[in-house]
Amino acid sequence: MEKMDRRKFLTLGAGTAGIFSLGGCAALEKIMGGRKMPFRISLAQWSLHRRLFGTAEPKLDNLDFAKEARNLGFDAVEYVNQFFMDKAEDTEYLAEMKKRATDHGIRSLLIMCDREGNLGDPDSKRRTQTVENHYKWVEAAKHLGCHSIRVNAASAGTYEEQKKLAADGLRRLCEFAAGDRLNVIVENHGGLSSNPKWLTAVIEEVNLPNCGTLPDFGNFPSQIDRYEAVRMLMPYAKSVSAKSYDFDENGDETGTDYYRMMEIVLEAGYNGYVNVEYEGNRLSENDGIAATKNLLEKIRRQYTQT
Repeated sequence: MEKMDRRKFLTLGAGTAGIFSLGGCAALEKIMGGRKMPFRISLAQWSLHRRLFGTAEPKLDNLDFAKEARNLGFDAVEYVNQFFMDKAEDTEYLAEMKKRATDHGIRSLLIMCDREGNLGDPDSKRRTQTVENHYKWVEAAKHLGCHSIRVNAASAGTYEEQKKLAADGLRRLCEFAAGDRLNVIVENHGGLSSNPKWLTAVIEEVNLPNCGTLPDFGNFPSQIDRYEAVRMLMPYAKSVSAKSYDFDENGDETGTDYYRMMEIVLEAGYNGYVNVEYEGNRLSENDGIAATKNLLEKIRRQYTQT
């Protein structure tokens, strides 16, 4: 597909914000119980990080992730670049990833990008290098058929300095990604990015339709109300991460009220994929994934009952 001219893209109005967002895609809607499906459920690759890193059995190779996701009952996934860090520009490897996803009926949604530097680095040369380090992941995401890459808005300095620096790096990366019709989305992932007021201010300062958020249920410090924080991030969301750690005898997550959180997600008008991201220790990765998926499905049924 021929790339969209970046200048033309950047002149499009705010009304195009949903172009690359699965949250507003009618093609993803299904009928359940006579009503449209309120959201769909995907698997975040980090849920299997111990098996993928080889520290838990059975070990799992990145190329087999799509098959494992299908075996676990998913039809869509979010990749993590750490599991194929040296393959971003290996087109044969990416083609094999894409083929295996297609063979197993798996939709590739995004790549979560880490270890490429700080987009808000105070040093202008390092900030530019970080922006350019992400270019290969934009191209890899396009190759795999994803709609976004997830980045970290790390910086240093005062509150206002970090806001301007992060917005600068993020804006430049978004301008590049626009040519491939890709979103660049920021997760609340530590530092000021876990302050919803700061992160929304950064997104608003960038002010581009392919710049958004990936609200994560769990990545907030104790002093921040996570429910209000997710409510603030949802207007910019192009993906949602349902972080989980442990479950009670009723199958409910012990640290997050999923019913309340998903009400916030749906009230924001989001009806795309919610990704399962299990990080607990008591259950195995596969069992924790299943428990999280079961809880989300239980909540979804409440919204689809006639």
